[in-house]
Formats: sequence, structure tokens, C-alpha cells
Amino acid sequence: MSAPRSSATRRPRSDGRLAFWLVGPALLVLGVIIGYPVISSIVRSLFGDGIGESPFVGFDNYARALWGFGAPEFWRSVGITYLFAGVTIVLETVIGMLMALVMNQAFRGRGLLRASVLVPWAIPTAVAAVLWKWAFDPAGIINALTGSTIIWTGSEVPSIVAIIIADTWKTSPFIALLILAGLQVVPDEIYEAAKIDGANAWQRFWRVTVPLIRPAIAVAVVFRLLDALRMYDLPQIFTQGANGTATLSILAVQSTLSQLKPGYGGALSTLTFVVIFITAFVFVRLLGFDAVSRAERQRGER
Repeated sequence: MSAPRSSATRRPRSDGRLAFWLVGPALLVLGVIIGYPVISSIVRSLFGDGIGESPFVGFDNYARALWGFGAPEFWRSVGITYLFAGVTIVLETVIGMLMALVMNQAFRGRGLLRASVLVPWAIPTAVAAVLWKWAFDPAGIINALTGSTIIWTGSEVPSIVAIIIADTWKTSPFIALLILAGLQVVPDEIYEAAKIDGANAWQRFWRVTVPLIRPAIAVAVVFRLLDALRMYDLPQIFTQGANGTATLSILAVQSTLSQLKPGYGGALSTLTFVVIFITAFVFVRLLGFDAVSRAERQRGER
């Protein structure tokens, strides 16, 4: 009896070692790719600005950004970053849900529709930004269709609206694709049972569909949150960060390259990383994992 127990004990250990050697190289590569820039940015942020040797200044660059003379600009960038992230994620989730519900229906040409919906997501962000900048030109198609003469990139509010519209158009298909993947695994029998119980279309959607695809929605929103918090291409191409549209990423790049302040830029890059990490961590803890666990419990109860 002891021999089988011993082999059974050794088997998980050998499987664990095998898993470690299989995953280890990928973790090492990721550690180098992700860890080196982060550590390099942190080290550079501890030194002063200027070309060549710079004096060690400790956390002065962080103090300058958080409560020093650079604080108004930094916190303004934090606010516009969260504004872009919050508004675009809400719009993209709603539009992506509607697109996924349509694509999940059985009709002729469904494959062509799914492929065409993904075109905006397949276009590089820089290309999409240039196309939308042309569309929002004072003599562009947006003003021609609406009969207005708005200079979209000439002031704060129109610039923000234009960037939000362009980002929503670009990224809604990504949300739709992830939600569609969640819809595909919902059994038809559940909808049939709900119909028999007298549930109407809205009740089936709100009480059956949404709880079962909540994990897919959580994953889609987390991915988009990480992407939106580091937004750079769209506002940079639209306004170069002018008119109150400078996100954290734009501010860090401008400080490092345009203003030749590598120390302060390193501090801004590190703070951007911290902001994104904390926001994603809190969001996943409060919504992501809880949504997944609740969905699993509901599946078990059914």
C-alpha cells in the first residue's frame, strides 16, 4: 500500500517541476521585457534632469509631480486620463454588448457581419486617429453632415468629445468580440426554460444573459481599462496634448523628450505605472473576481 502512495506523492511533484520548466522561460522573458524598463525608469527618476551626469535628487521629482510646482499639470493629466477611460469604457461596453447580441443571432451573412465589425479594431490606432482627425477637420465630413462649423481640435470640450468618439469607434469591436465569446457558451436550454417560465425578452436578457456572461464582460472591461489608462496615440495625433487633453502617457513623453527632463519624465512614467496598477488591481478585486465567482455559483445552482 505504501508504494502506490509514494508514487502518487511523487507524481504531483514531478508535474510541478515540469510545469515550472515549461513556464519558466516565458516568465524570464516577460521579467526582462517588463522588469527592465520599469526598474530603469525608477532609477532614472531618482536623478536630476539634464544631459550627461545628473545629481542624485532622491524623491524630489516625485514631490515635484505630486505636490510641487508640477502638481497642477500632473493631476490635470490624471483627471483627463480617468475621464477618457471612464466615458469610453461605458460607451464601448454598451455598444459592444449590442453588437455582440446582434452577431450572436442566426441569420444569413452572419460571418460577413462579424468580419466587417472587426475592421475598426484591426486598423492601427495611429491610422484611425489620422482618419478621424481628417473627419473632424473644420472642412471635414463631420461638420458637413451636421451642418456645423465647429473647430473640433481648437478648444477643450470639442477636442475631448472628438477623441472619445474616435476611441469608441476604434475599440467597441474588441469589447463585442469578448462578449460574443461569452454568449457562445450560454446553453439555449436556459433560454427555453426562461420562456416556459414566462420571462419576456428583457427579463431573459437581464436575469439570464447578463449574469452568465458577467465574467466575459469583466475581462473585456479590465483589458480596456488597462488600455485606456495608457492612452497616447489618439490625443497626441489629435491635439498633441493641447486643450487639456494631455494624458499621463503624453505628459511623461513630453517631459522626457520635448522638455529634456529625463529625471522628471522617469518619475512621471513610474507614477503612471503605479496609477494603472492600483486602478486595475482595485477594479479586478472589487468587480472582476467577484463577478466570476458569482457567475460560477449561479451555474452551480442551475
